[in-house]
Amino acid sequence: MLKLLHSADWHLGKRLQEYARLPEQQLVLEEMIEVADREDVDLVLLAGDIFDSFNPSHEAVELLYKTLRKLSKDGKRPVVAISGNHDSTQFISAPDPLARELGILFYSSYEQVLAPGKVDSGLEITQSSPGFVELKLPQHPFPVRIILAPYANEVLLKTYLGEEDKEAALREVLGKKWQNIADNYCDDAGVNLFMGHFFFMKEGEKPEAEPESERPILHVGGTQALYTHLIPDSIQYAALGHLHRYHSVDKQPCPVVYSSSPLAYSFSEANQEKKVVLVKAEPNTPVQYEPISLKQGRPLYQKTFSNLADTLAWLQENPYCFVEIIYETTSSIDAETRKTIMKAHDGIVNLIPRLTGDQNADGSGLRAEDLGKDMGTLFSQFYQSSKGVAPNEEISVLFNEIISQNEQL
Repeated sequence: MLKLLHSADWHLGKRLQEYARLPEQQLVLEEMIEVADREDVDLVLLAGDIFDSFNPSHEAVELLYKTLRKLSKDGKRPVVAISGNHDSTQFISAPDPLARELGILFYSSYEQVLAPGKVDSGLEITQSSPGFVELKLPQHPFPVRIILAPYANEVLLKTYLGEEDKEAALREVLGKKWQNIADNYCDDAGVNLFMGHFFFMKEGEKPEAEPESERPILHVGGTQALYTHLIPDSIQYAALGHLHRYHSVDKQPCPVVYSSSPLAYSFSEANQEKKVVLVKAEPNTPVQYEPISLKQGRPLYQKTFSNLADTLAWLQENPYCFVEIIYETTSSIDAETRKTIMKAHDGIVNLIPRLTGDQNADGSGLRAEDLGKDMGTLFSQFYQSSKGVAPNEEISVLFNEIISQNEQL
């Protein structure tokens, strides 16, 4: 029986506002390597958004290569990775010739064909075509087939699919491409997989919200999702990336699963439990799959408080986290209270006042009649409400200079 580990959306190099997450990413990827070793995994699938930007930092690139080398066990355990909407296709595909010697296959564009051949570890690419690869692992008698669907913007997809304008036509042509691959390569003699970085949903259901930390993904012909029924019936498991919450989108024609990101990357993901997915597969048999929780990294919380004592007590009890605090108050947060809260914890990302009762008792809130006031007065009210103190003379002068320059344009 083949064991594979499904992960996605590492977003290496991502920050949470001013907070770097790379140390946490290193910890959670080490945890993932431990899971792969403990479960004696044969194959790893990484379903896109490897990096958080098209031009990742040197540290992020180094972390990727070190992690993949350990995941691949120096070539004994293949890793197949596709690009996502945060990745540069050229950057992802560039190391492929060298990485292949360690059993690491990068796939980033639909015209790419992974050259057949065998590497020293015994892994062999036995068949390939645009959007497809067949692998032969030395420890298993059957081949592993993977339909590869990296992210592509609409221009690139139209180049690949042909000039189509209507969303239904784009979906139909994309589905036909995948079905054609399946018809040619995916019979019952091997394990048949799909790996994609798209926004999939079951047709007729309400679409899953994209996380705040994501750029909105390709809108195929103006829509935000591809449908699960586009996945060919011969596929046994669909490993998806893009949505950061673990969930199974559909069970037909096979389990269609988002593995989740390894860390919470925005407060829309607060309190989510992050996972990787262990999949057990053999030819012509329904797969078994199991999410495995990841524990490393700072959790993200959103908390609401209405007094300083409760705020400080919670912060003391939860030192290892990032938190967005909503502070309920009848006026603005005074400077001393704000300073006390911010000094009590090193992971306060946002401290947001929520005015209760008479929100305009101190003059900091906005009312309909305020719309007739000049910009300087409105800015002063906004600053007072947000910061808890009135803007000093230097800030007020700078604001007035900016307004004056804009009026002259």
